[in-house]
Amino acid sequence: MSASFPAIRLRRTRAADWSRRLYRETMLTPADLIWPLFIADGEGVEEPIASLPGVSRWSVDLIVERAREAQALGIPCLALFPNTPGHLRSEDGREALNPDNLMCRAIRAVKDAVPDIGILTDVALDPYTAHGHDGLVDEAGYVLNDATVELLVGQSLNQAAAGADIIAPSDMMDGRIGTIRTALEATGHANVQIMAYAAKYASAFYGPFRDAVGSRGLLKGDKKTYQMDYGNAEEALREVALDLAEGADSVMVKPGLPYLDIARRVKERFEVPVFAYQVSGEYAMIEAAVAAGAADRDAMVIETLTAFKRAGCSGVLTYHAVHAARLLTA
Repeated sequence: MSASFPAIRLRRTRAADWSRRLYRETMLTPADLIWPLFIADGEGVEEPIASLPGVSRWSVDLIVERAREAQALGIPCLALFPNTPGHLRSEDGREALNPDNLMCRAIRAVKDAVPDIGILTDVALDPYTAHGHDGLVDEAGYVLNDATVELLVGQSLNQAAAGADIIAPSDMMDGRIGTIRTALEATGHANVQIMAYAAKYASAFYGPFRDAVGSRGLLKGDKKTYQMDYGNAEEALREVALDLAEGADSVMVKPGLPYLDIARRVKERFEVPVFAYQVSGEYAMIEAAVAAGAADRDAMVIETLTAFKRAGCSGVLTYHAVHAARLLTA
């Protein structure tokens, strides 16, 4: 028979700070963080993003400085996203295949300067298309799956050749993980990881990100024919199962906090590394609460990031990575 009150007092272990730390079940460290960074054209360029207060686009030379900063704080990996100049965007997103595009230049520069930091690269066409979609579209505006996958393979190989450590397809086309994995193996990139955006939902939380990569004003229609319906959970498990079977090394749930139930179910079902993206809208809400005097930034950042770990995530992509790392190492 289980003991009962007063033999059991759950508050005993909460009575002192040392004891709370000793009994804590979930630990958060800088090694759990991936820092998303936006790349701008030019040199010596910092472009603050109005809808993401405290976040900027950086030119390649300044991205290198951010990489050094991350390494000094113990952040193991950067996630890179380019803001492709308008004159290089096209209907077919061919700039994604340019070995000297913004993404590839940033990868090479970071790897030359900070070779021990990991680089995760986004694979999707939305930073390169004139219409803002993640793939090629037909005359009716429908995003074409198989033709898009062909381009995504080229984009992946382009990034791998530049030095990317983790290829992260965020496009949600069917079958792209297996095709990319086969291509990486065939071209000598066997150790390049794939982190599949396996459960990526059509969400209202992406707005500031689209500002950051310059696609919000370009997007025609929405992305609901390829990103997941936010009412579905079983479908997410099917997506994850398919991506793992095709060769994904890890999977991602996106957005983050509104989908912790999905992260937990994926972890329990598959027992694989699961990551979550605390997306731009989540970051912006925290910053808005802080600006309104309704919240303490330090407390909210650590609590929300710990929630991802408690749900079973191996790590989190977050714009608060540097702020959190400083708090955790203070």
